[in-house]
Amino acid sequence: MTEAVGVSSAQERRAEIAAVLLRYPAVQPRELEDLLHWFRDEASALDVGLIASDPALSEPYRRLADDHLGRLGRVEWAMTGAIAVVLLALVAWFAF
Repeated sequence: MTEAVGVSSAQERRAEIAAVLLRYPAVQPRELEDLLHWFRDEASALDVGLIASDPALSEPYRRLADDHLGRLGRVEWAMTGAIAVVLLALVAWFAF
């Protein structure tokens, strides 16, 4: 029974996000923050796929993704730099 409640609440949350996304980019700053949080931290791959494949939502989703979700943030850049430094150190270590 707990699983059914979890699935239902996930569907309700996805419906809330879809309703806001339909109005993108004409959303309030708090709504935009909620959209970004949901896509980055809450949504599963299935959730994103269902949103992106919905004909009514595909265009606003693409715009949101282009505007906000496709960019690397500071954390991603820092992780990329750290990995590059480690790889370069390994190459230098084994080259000499």
